[in-house]
Amino acid sequence: MEKAPIIAAIDVGTNSFHMVIAIVNEKGVLNIISREKEMVRLGSSGKDMKYLQEDAINRGLETMHRFSKIAESHNAIIRAVATSAVREALNKDAFTKKVKNEIDVEIEVVSGIEEGRLIYLGVIHALPLYQNKSLVIDIGGGSTETIIGTGEIIDFVNSEKIGAIRLTKQFCESGIYTKETVTEIREFILGEWSPILNQIKDIGFNKVVGTSGTIVSLSTMALLRNKQAIPDLLNGYTLSAKDILEVIKQITKAKNVDEIAKIPGVDPKRSDILLAGSLILEVFLKELEIKEISISPYALREGIVFDTYEKLKSIEELHHLTTLRFETIKNLAIRYGIYNAHAKQIVEFSLKLFDKLSSYHRLGEYEREILECAALLHDIGYWISHDQHHKHSYYIITHSDLPGFTNDEAELIANIARFHRKSLPKKKHIEFSKLNNTQQYIVKVLSGILRIAEGIDRRQKQYVQDLIITVNENNNEIEIKLLPANIKIDIDIEIWGAKRRKELLEEVLNLPINIL
Repeated sequence: MEKAPIIAAIDVGTNSFHMVIAIVNEKGVLNIISREKEMVRLGSSGKDMKYLQEDAINRGLETMHRFSKIAESHNAIIRAVATSAVREALNKDAFTKKVKNEIDVEIEVVSGIEEGRLIYLGVIHALPLYQNKSLVIDIGGGSTETIIGTGEIIDFVNSEKIGAIRLTKQFCESGIYTKETVTEIREFILGEWSPILNQIKDIGFNKVVGTSGTIVSLSTMALLRNKQAIPDLLNGYTLSAKDILEVIKQITKAKNVDEIAKIPGVDPKRSDILLAGSLILEVFLKELEIKEISISPYALREGIVFDTYEKLKSIEELHHLTTLRFETIKNLAIRYGIYNAHAKQIVEFSLKLFDKLSSYHRLGEYEREILECAALLHDIGYWISHDQHHKHSYYIITHSDLPGFTNDEAELIANIARFHRKSLPKKKHIEFSKLNNTQQYIVKVLSGILRIAEGIDRRQKQYVQDLIITVNENNNEIEIKLLPANIKIDIDIEIWGAKRRKELLEEVLNLPINIL
């Protein structure tokens, strides 16, 4: 890229919203321009996190409006990512659509696995971890992510619905604590996490990094307890597990929130959820026999900056999916046995149609990426059954872990694959009706292109070698001429197959398509 873009990464969290505005320089170093934080308590609706309350939505909307104004003042590209509270809420659209309509910011909802990957990405760019097999622990309001990796290679990611706000709502919402309360929380965490803890032990690690408000708060409290100076930047600072456990012990002896708030170093805004958050960390430290932990204030939001930078760079320089996203899709295709000549030709023809018709559909590089993914995965449903395989494709894609992709992107890819054959997308289709108007247009254009590409290789024998795509200005129509791989091959079936599948693209582009 000629000039590094300014990126505003917004972490739409369960407890707080964070924004970092930064530039990644040519050496891959993060230069922070501005940081913002607002405690929104978006996930304060109850222990099940199933609904965002109206007051929480309004608080979130106000914060997003303020953040977007600050980002705009820096001419920054805004990328907002939502985690536990939003991804679990049945009424998440009430919030995300308001943000889109009123502020014109698209909120991406990510899976727990993708959240873990982005957290790890932020941490490894902030700490020299390349020679270490590191366990990263991020305690959030609604979930806790654990990641094990060496350098850029991730070996393990887990996201568990155990977080500081969730546990507080479940066990100690009154703000009054007893020994029985503390014991109950400990037993619950251990019961839920035993299989994960065993997996972590089996994989192993030689360094531990903690990130998030809970861990940073506990570290500050431990330093004050030992009468040590608090550094301006805790990044990379290492504390003994013993010192942190002493602070946790002090917290567990408190009888109520007010007593916790009086402990030196406690953030008053976090005092009500600190007991639950500290017990989560206690279980890790004790059960995994951790001796020391390094602190990283860098996490999800910084990971978003690096991820966004890499995507922009790959699109501009390579005109292709980023390595991670391509490998994710390719590996899924291989796993389900569809990484074959047919899939590769459908990708080739789909992208050629997309590029030649760009002035008509007016979609860009991002949508081109999405098409490439859908074209490669469109037949993945064969793994379940040939009959209705397009519907099975939707199911597999939306129920697979896709590192590098958000939930919304998985939905887009799955919808395009879903409508590569049979009926055209309509409002009556539940999976299609969930999308907003912009997304529905994208699905119509891209599945319209995919349908024609699929028809061209109707027999899956690659009898068509190339396409000549022209727009006849006189007749105002698109002409697609199929060129056979061999002059001896009759491609009447392929022409027939493509003609049968052209209706959707004709409809959405409002142009007749002539296939020869």
